[in-house]
Amino acid sequence: MRWGIISDIHGNLEALEAVLGSINLSGIDKIICLGDIVGYGADPNRCTELIRERADITVIGNHDHAALGLTPTTYFNQHAREAAIWTAEELAEDNREYLLGLAFEIKMDGALFVHSTPDNPAEWNYIFSHYEARYHFTRFEERVCFIGHSHVPVNFKEEGSERRIINVGSVGQPRDHNPKSCYYIYDSETNKGDWMRVEYDIQKAADKIRNAGLPRILADRLFKGM
Repeated sequence: MRWGIISDIHGNLEALEAVLGSINLSGIDKIICLGDIVGYGADPNRCTELIRERADITVIGNHDHAALGLTPTTYFNQHAREAAIWTAEELAEDNREYLLGLAFEIKMDGALFVHSTPDNPAEWNYIFSHYEARYHFTRFEERVCFIGHSHVPVNFKEEGSERRIINVGSVGQPRDHNPKSCYYIYDSETNKGDWMRVEYDIQKAADKIRNAGLPRILADRLFKGM
């Protein structure tokens, strides 16, 4: 089985449509979404609708949770907080119900899917380093754990084994200084995969953010991938 694993769409419809177009051409058997469908971007409803239509498996992210009023935004920076409040007001009721029904983690075919970390995924912690990953390898049994949350694609390998924690990167808000959308293709039989980068209409997505009255920095950072 070939899986297309996406994360951190953040209301960026142009990026999501480009990635789904790439997935259509890649012979993917299942699409898995690791959350943060909404937040930052100007199209929370359409992005949620597309994930509802296309994703076979979806877990919830912290910005999804915040838009539902379930995670306090006090630890968000000012721009993220403003976007979360705006998104909460924009979300249609059927999309709210969909997000409310999402789990924090899902296990399938030797893989664990979470938005943040395998240990206490509802606490929204991060894995930035191999040192931090070393602890989290003790918190799950599957051969691979897929995460998002930091928006930075990276492969953490457990010392002395083939187990991995793979950050699949971000569709709608890349932060590795590459503005192209990022997602991961994984072969569950070979336990191998790779990141894919996809160009999209950044100008259109940025204009929508500005026109919606969201913080300008959320538009400007798209061009820099940071």
